[in-house]
Amino acid sequence: MTLSMLYGEPRVITVGAQVLGEALDRQAVPRREVDWRPPLPGTSAALARVLADPRRESANATAVGRMLSARPMLTGVRPAREVLGLAAGEFFHAGPPITWERASGPMRGALVGAMLFEGLAATPEEAEERLASGAGITLDSCHHHRTVGPMAGLVSPSMWMLEVADAEHGGTAYCSLNEGLGKVLRYGAYGPEVIDRLRWMGEVLGPVLAAALERCGPLDLRTLIAQALQMGDELHNRNRAATSLLVREIAPAIVEAAPDHAAEVLRFINGNDHFFLNAGMAAAKVSADAARDVPGSSLVVAMARNGTDFGIQVSGLGDRWFTGPAGVPDGLYLGGYGPDDANPDIGDSTITETTGLGGFAMAAAPAIVRFVGGEVSDAVAATTSMYEITLAEHPAYQIPGLGFRGTPVGIDVALVARTGLLPVVNTGIAGRIAGTGQVGAGLVSPPAEAFTAALDALCGV
Repeated sequence: MTLSMLYGEPRVITVGAQVLGEALDRQAVPRREVDWRPPLPGTSAALARVLADPRRESANATAVGRMLSARPMLTGVRPAREVLGLAAGEFFHAGPPITWERASGPMRGALVGAMLFEGLAATPEEAEERLASGAGITLDSCHHHRTVGPMAGLVSPSMWMLEVADAEHGGTAYCSLNEGLGKVLRYGAYGPEVIDRLRWMGEVLGPVLAAALERCGPLDLRTLIAQALQMGDELHNRNRAATSLLVREIAPAIVEAAPDHAAEVLRFINGNDHFFLNAGMAAAKVSADAARDVPGSSLVVAMARNGTDFGIQVSGLGDRWFTGPAGVPDGLYLGGYGPDDANPDIGDSTITETTGLGGFAMAAAPAIVRFVGGEVSDAVAATTSMYEITLAEHPAYQIPGLGFRGTPVGIDVALVARTGLLPVVNTGIAGRIAGTGQVGAGLVSPPAEAFTAALDALCGV
């Protein structure tokens, strides 16, 4: 045995540090590389218990199967007070629950804007005073009400909501209408132009879209998303193809239902490549909700940020939130803005990554790197790495550049802990000072502690 090792041809397996493998390569020594990472620190005991749970494999198969088989349909556009039961002074926001005291600048700005829009305050100062006092004000997470919202995610009674129904499992989810670009409420801006736009959306855009959908019937969002992926979108920070497809479907009905307003409505949608984002978020929400409440499942069914905390929810753990501090995205900045101007990550739009889109589908959208930074190879690497922490490949959402392989879908808390890989998220960047608006876009990693806390909790159920 000793002589064979000394005089025979070595058979080398390298694990971990690249420097050893590179040294062997320079000496033309054949080797086999094993891609292995240690589990997240401090998770070994909990990981062993969760992986040994006899319910886990079957539970995860059930949960991810529900997520994959969901058929989200855009069925209507209706006021929030009607579909969500919101009363004056009640507001829903993005991410885990938060109070005014802990709210970031963009969240505070959006709340001030919503107060002005609803006529609950005459000035920003008055709005801040009332929000700080809490008198007659109720804040709650959008996710607690089958709802999602981009960035600050503010929903108030007078806003109109996209209604998406799951034709397979019967669930319903909601998302507000997309405001467009520039100074907008979702990024914490609340100037007169923001409030005027919101009023126009309530008086014209919402009713016109509602009337158009009544004429053309429900729209199959699963099919639109699948088509958009093959046209260069990833459905989080790039929605140009999806928006175009949506317009093709609904434009004739808009013209028929509201000839007096058709031109301004279509012009508004055409001026905003992200208009489809909100419909896609509601589609992702209703799909993820179908996978909830499966005992023993370690599948992530929500990832969301409120500008202060990043939180996740897990199928087998009910409505509990597991949180850590939201990170500041690393990316490209607009104009003279830089990292010092950026707020920590914010928004419910990570529901797209939760269902195999966004950062998980970046390989389908090479042009996205011009928006979030990096190279095309980085986009491909981001997607391929996510197959290591997910339970399935989406049968409908396919990536041409990967041989029409389905996007990685179904984040498993146990796989995150075992590999040390965190979900890839691409996102817009809000200015940290209320009223600033968007300052850039980039990539961000969730806090590992959110996943380790969920893993610990799975040990006790």
